[in-house]
Amino acid sequence: MSSFTEAQLRAMHDHYLEVANRCSAIQEWREWADLFTHDAVYVEHCFGRFNGPDEIYDWIQPLMNQWPNSEMTAFPHDWCVFDVERGWSICQVENVMRDPGDGSVHQAANITILHYGDDGRITYEEDAYNPMNFAPMVSEWMEIAKRHERGAQ
Repeated sequence: MSSFTEAQLRAMHDHYLEVANRCSAIQEWREWADLFTHDAVYVEHCFGRFNGPDEIYDWIQPLMNQWPNSEMTAFPHDWCVFDVERGWSICQVENVMRDPGDGSVHQAANITILHYGDDGRITYEEDAYNPMNFAPMVSEWMEIAKRHERGAQ
């Protein structure tokens, strides 16, 4: 049973989101990886399982600096549920691509589950993506970006 209130879970989650957006803006993910406990588990359905902040960082840093992931600029949440009894948040996260040059918005969602430890750091994260949603979104973004000569490689 969790010792957190809903307000505390919301504050920890808001901090997580703030750090993720800050790290994305500067393309440096150490601060984000340090949100995890030394024994944290991160399960990413497309990439595998990672343990502790160093392993999480060693995976996320090059991944998010690799094109086209480097073109993701924000991770707003469509909705988030806070489970006070368990100390979890479960959210739908939009992965938003940089404006390709015509003002259009390109994004695809994933589901993120976060478990928080007694110190407020993350003990577990699981992300579930549907590649069938991401691939067409990225392809469309690439076509538009190429036409506007922004970010297409």
